[in-house]
Amino acid sequence: MWEKLEGIEQQYEQLTERMADPEVAADHVRLAELAREHRELEEVVTLYREHRAAQRELEQAHSLLDEDDAELRELARAEIERLEQRLENLSERLRRLLLPKDPRDERNVIVEIRAGTGGEEAGLFAAELYRMYNRYAERQGWKTELISGHATGIGGFKEVIFEVRGTGAFSRLKFESGVHRVQRVPVTESAGRIHTSTATVAVLPEVDEVEVNIDPKDLLIEAYGSSGPGGQHMQKNATAIRITHRPSGMVVSCESERSQLQNKLRAMAVLRARLYEQEWQRQHEEVAEARRSQVGTGERSEKIRTYNFPQNRVTDHRIGLTLYRLPDVLDGDLDPFIEELSSSEQAERLQAVGEDEEE
Repeated sequence: MWEKLEGIEQQYEQLTERMADPEVAADHVRLAELAREHRELEEVVTLYREHRAAQRELEQAHSLLDEDDAELRELARAEIERLEQRLENLSERLRRLLLPKDPRDERNVIVEIRAGTGGEEAGLFAAELYRMYNRYAERQGWKTELISGHATGIGGFKEVIFEVRGTGAFSRLKFESGVHRVQRVPVTESAGRIHTSTATVAVLPEVDEVEVNIDPKDLLIEAYGSSGPGGQHMQKNATAIRITHRPSGMVVSCESERSQLQNKLRAMAVLRARLYEQEWQRQHEEVAEARRSQVGTGERSEKIRTYNFPQNRVTDHRIGLTLYRLPDVLDGDLDPFIEELSSSEQAERLQAVGEDEEE
């Protein structure tokens, strides 16, 4: 690890020198690129230098243990204890920073929410989850845009698909994939009994066309009348698009835009994201299996979180975290869960790296 850190520090210093070069400074595009690389390394280099300075202080403190002055030796022992703890903390932070990053983390995402078991109540819950993620996106300064939605008659959704655009969207929202469960007395229940309903959430990273090769011959593209915004005007012009990918059997539809071209582009974006995720999961089955014991894979078959209205309780079953402030969570206050899930994932990856090093 220390050799790697030394190499990173040298790279950081080289970037600093190149940014100071007048020719580079005159090229704004190149300068911005180097500045981005420089920023990405800055935290690691800063911590590495702090660690090195603390190590020197520790060596100096150890040298004081040979002094004749008993009081000085006692102060040295206290300083050694403090510095050893600091070095341990800095080492842990550096190990986390050196973990390979998920290449998908900085991408925009496509979120798909579908009503599960529970009839109309499941549709209402799906609509609440849709609002919750919109509110979370607002808190993060991200933008959301509806791709398609199949509404129920009482304000719920059978299915809703939307895009979230913002730096690090996938790194935060990827933990939301799975089955979400709600326990409450439904508005449709006259007897006042508590029902359990579910909705599934899938979070897919957006991908570029070059990353997923889709043969146009494999696609069946159909236009139909939309039931979304625009009403009869859209119905007459058949602006909605349905795309069937024959090899996989995947079907994607989009009716949120006012033109066939825009809806086709959005539907293709969803199809690419689904195919990319399918291939990613196939290639990372072993990694997914290793993660399952810690934080789960986010597979839709897993009940990852329960929202209990009578007890004002939200429980994430992957990490055993329970919060008794359900309205705040439904209003987009998801960071306590996401931070803990992220930490659990990092701890599991650190353990895996340590086991590999031992082998």
